[in-house]
Amino acid sequence: MEGPLNNTAALDTFLRSVEGKAYVMAKSMMADADEALDVVQDAMIRFAGRYADRPEDQWRPLFFRIVINRARDWQRRQAVRNRVMFWRRYDDMPDPVETAPAARGAQPDRELMDGEAMEALEAAIRALPARQQQTFVLRCFEGMSVAETASAMGCSDGSVKTHYFRALAALRERLGEHWDG
Repeated sequence: MEGPLNNTAALDTFLRSVEGKAYVMAKSMMADADEALDVVQDAMIRFAGRYADRPEDQWRPLFFRIVINRARDWQRRQAVRNRVMFWRRYDDMPDPVETAPAARGAQPDRELMDGEAMEALEAAIRALPARQQQTFVLRCFEGMSVAETASAMGCSDGSVKTHYFRALAALRERLGEHWDG
C-alpha cells in the first residue's frame, strides 16, 4: 500500500511544481487567462489519469506535451468558431484586480514600464508561429533542456534549436526598446 501512496504524493508535488509554468505557457499561447486555466486543469487531470504510473523522469515532457496539445486544440476551435460564426467576445467590465489601488511605497513609473514590457513580451510571443511560441516558452519559462523540449513537442533536437533561434530573433526585433538581452 505504501507504493501507491508515495506515487500519489510524488504526483501531487510534481503537479504543484509545474502548474504555474504551464499556466503562463498556455496563457501566452491562447491570450485568454480563463481558457488557459481550464487547459492546465484539463491537462493535469489527463496526465494523472493516463501517465501517473510512468517513471517520474518522464513526467515533465509528457505533461507539457499535453498542455501544448490542449492549447493547440483550443486555438483550432477558436479559428473555426471565428470563421464560421463571426463571433467575438467583448469584455466591457474592467478587471477589479487590475483597477485596485497600488500598495503604498510602490513606484508607479517602474510598475508602468514593467507592465508595458510584459504586455509587449506577451504580444510578441503571441505573434510568433505556434512552434516557435512553444519552444520559447518551454525553454525560457520552463527551463527545459533541448532534449526535454523536443520530447514535449514531439520533434527533433535540431528542430527545437531552429525554432528557438528564430523565436529569439523575432522577439529581439519586435521588442526593440524592451529587449534587455
